[in-house]
Amino acid sequence: MFKNALGQFRFMGFLEGISLLVLLFIAMPLKYGFDLPEVVSVVGAIHGGLFTLYCAAIVYATFAVKWPLRFAAGAIISAFIPFGNFILDHRLKNWQKAQAI
Repeated sequence: MFKNALGQFRFMGFLEGISLLVLLFIAMPLKYGFDLPEVVSVVGAIHGGLFTLYCAAIVYATFAVKWPLRFAAGAIISAFIPFGNFILDHRLKNWQKAQAI
């Protein structure tokens, strides 16, 4: 999975997607339901760092794989949608298989 730029990007997308889901569906309910705002501070910082690395992976993959700009734009947009990175990963896996043929 880490052998090429696309594999590295897919892995970063997975990590970033998981961190967004943890932030939205675990940390935020703990903050507002159980009055634990420090959980959002910690998870939010982790998510912010992973998002920054994800953006760097987008730039790297765009140049290394010679993606069209619409792929890079789609990758950025998918980072803001819950489960978006997993949908993008599925599409990238199919695209990668089609490129190999």
